[in-house]
Formats: sequence, structure tokens, C-alpha cells
Amino acid sequence: MAFLLGAVAFVVALLVSVMLHEGGHLLTAKRFGMKATQYFVGFGPTLWSWRRGETEYGVKAIPLGGFVKIVGYTPLEEIDPADRDRAFYRQPAGRRAVVIGAGVVVNLVFAFLLLMVMAMTVGIRDPGSVTTTVDEVTACVPERVQDDCTGSGTPSPAAAAGLRAGDRVLSFNGVRVADWAELREAIGDTKPGRTVPVVVRRPGTSLPLTLRMRLADVDGRAFVGMSARTVGQGYDRTGPVDAAVFAGRATGTTIAGIGKVLVDLPSAIPKLFTSERESTPGGQVGSVVGATEVSGQIFSSESTGRDKLALYLSLVISVNIFLGALNVLPLLPLDGGHLAVIVYERARARVARARGRPDPGTVDMTKLMPITYLAVLLLVGLGVLLILADLVNPLRPPQ
Repeated sequence: MAFLLGAVAFVVALLVSVMLHEGGHLLTAKRFGMKATQYFVGFGPTLWSWRRGETEYGVKAIPLGGFVKIVGYTPLEEIDPADRDRAFYRQPAGRRAVVIGAGVVVNLVFAFLLLMVMAMTVGIRDPGSVTTTVDEVTACVPERVQDDCTGSGTPSPAAAAGLRAGDRVLSFNGVRVADWAELREAIGDTKPGRTVPVVVRRPGTSLPLTLRMRLADVDGRAFVGMSARTVGQGYDRTGPVDAAVFAGRATGTTIAGIGKVLVDLPSAIPKLFTSERESTPGGQVGSVVGATEVSGQIFSSESTGRDKLALYLSLVISVNIFLGALNVLPLLPLDGGHLAVIVYERARARVARARGRPDPGTVDMTKLMPITYLAVLLLVGLGVLLILADLVNPLRPPQ
């Protein structure tokens, strides 16, 4: 039940995010006197709708997005002569740019406000410091790094060597370690299959113990089978000013991270169905199906209610920032593609004016249709690929 509640909560949050995005387009279009005839959540058959003024508002059967229909969004549309002066493509470039960019702005503002609310209510999470003290010993060796141990199969190296929760690792294979980063580095420098000495300080003993540990091979890497204990974790609530600073920094960091993901995504595609999926930024991007799965796992986890709320809000915030970042890509039919067309029109008009020629007017969209179809094909293909990857090789929820 908790998993289902988490899945439904994410779908609702996604639809709200889409509604806000499309609402940005709708409100600015109406503000500038353009005619918007439809504002719908979802696609496909209409479930119910109502009309207010000249705009029909409603919900459609497939909850995978939403849309606003603005008369004359491209010169290719047939327009009633009575609506010609209110057509989108006949408006000044500045107004068209505002309407196109409003959806992205709304998503970013919504994410910013959610970050502020989270900082002032839930609090900013202090990740604490990861120590070399053992928090839990894995019972067996999993087939893949991201798999859970079911308790069957070969005992993990840590379990076989007698490592216990509470043991503090002092050295690994002769290398002294002071923190988790140094311990991970020492493990990574050791080849799978080797038997190494591990010196630990065990509670209740006066002298360090030396354990002999034979490392397992999981996906070609040395595997020990232990998790580290983290100390100093907690949440700190802030005031409005500090919350705004936190929200600004977090938004900037997330946008930079999304940029790295988009750049890395092409090279990560071959790894989507392998155990190395999460090893690169691009492999960590998922589909709506994957995000819904993650939300369900967050709600059904054994974490505290505060942790669950923080992770859920972080997921919703990331989705809104991702929607904004994705839509600024200069590809038709995305918002960024329409903005690029406006920039090109204005640049062409300035060149024509400098040469003493008349303004060439709007771009001939028919010439851009092949590029638009190609972009749609790539976006849909990538979406289907990510859905399949999320079904076959799902991502783990954030910690």
C-alpha cells in the first residue's frame, strides 16, 4: 500500500508540474491578448471539461503530460480571419519569447519555492561523515553490485572473515585508513580473489584484531560486503533568507548536474541494460516509469517519515528543474526550439535592415518540419529506451 501511495503521489506531482508549465504559457498568452482555445491535462480522449470564456479547460484519459492550444502558434495553421490579429505568430518577437519561456520559468520558480519550503520546514539535511566503522555486514555475495543479498549463495568476504557491526577498520591490506574514502580506495586498489589482512578495533577488546579476508569478484571489482556507519546526520531548519540562499545554490547545482547528464547520456546508452548503468551521470537519468518506481520505493522504505518527505520533495524538485532544462534545448518541438526560431528571425531581420532590405518576416516552418520529425523521433525513441531500461534494470532510490 505504501508503494502504491508513493507511485500515485509522484504521478500527481508530475501532473501538477505539467499544469504549472502549461499554465505559464496560458497566462502570458492571455496577458498579451492572444487567443488560447484549450488548456488540458493529459492526452487522448477527453474525460471531462468545462468552458470559461473562449478557453476550454479539461482532463484527458492519458496522464502523460498536457498542452495549451494557442491560435496561430505556427504560420502553418488555418486561422479564422476574425482571430488573425490575435494569432501567436503575428505578435512581436518579445511577446512570443515571453510566452514560450514562461513554462520553463514557472517550473524553475516552483522548484525554487519547494526548496525554500523544504529548508524552512523539513530542514536541510546534514549528510554527516562516513566512518570506517561497520554498520552492517552483507550476508552473501550478490550477482551484481546494485542487487540486494537474499541470504543465499556464497557468504560475503566480510561475513566469512568474521567482521561484525561495530568493528572499526584501522587498516586494509597493510594500508592505514582514517575514513571511508580511504577505505574504499584501499579496497579498489586490491584485486578480486586476493586474501588480505584487515585490522579492526572491536568494542570490548583491548587489542586490535587482524582478520584474513578473501575478496570476492562482483562485476570485475573487489567486493567486501559491508556498509559504513555515518555519524552526525540530521536536519537543520533555516529562516527565509538562508532558505532562499540554499534554494538558489541547490537549483544551480541541479542544473549543472543535469547538464552533465545530458552531455554524458549518448555515451551511457550502451550501459543502460548493464550493471554499470549508474556508474556515469548519463546512466542515472530515468523515465517517468522509473521515477514512479523510485517514489514508490521511497514511501515503502524503512526510513523515517522526515527522510521520506525530504527524498520525495527532492525527487519532485529534480523533475521540475529537469522539465525546465530539457525544454530550453534548441530542438523543435521543445520550447527552446521555438525560441531559437525567434532568435533566428530577429537576427535575419537585422541583417536585412542593415542591407536596406525589408523584414523577411516569419520563418517558413515547412522547411523545418524534417528536422522537427527527426527530433521527435529521437526524443520518443530515447523515452522508450529509458522506459525499457527502468523495467529491466531499474535505478535505486536516492539515499
